[in-house]
Amino acid sequence: MTTITFIQPDGAAREVVAKPGESGMQAATRAGVEGIIGECGGSCMCATCHVEVAPQDIGRLPPRDDIEQEMLESILTDVPEGSRLCCQIKLVPELDGLVLHVVEIAG
Repeated sequence: MTTITFIQPDGAAREVVAKPGESGMQAATRAGVEGIIGECGGSCMCATCHVEVAPQDIGRLPPRDDIEQEMLESILTDVPEGSRLCCQIKLVPELDGLVLHVVEIAG
């Protein structure tokens, strides 16, 4: 079992237990985490599941692939090390306790 915590822009925390094989986006949308939309269904084409990985957890994740990097560059001038699309984070037991900060979508 993998439990991850989503931190809302206002600081509220929401723990979600992921199902085996889920992505961060799938777990968040299934649990109704506010701010994670997943408009493209997880195909790395929309950035509506943009999160910032907590600094202590960045090294626990594999690096972004080229497609994820390009999508993040399309929405950000400078891409911080912790910026990720949570549709690209596959939740495995080794990521238990992962903390993801939901990025506020500019309106």
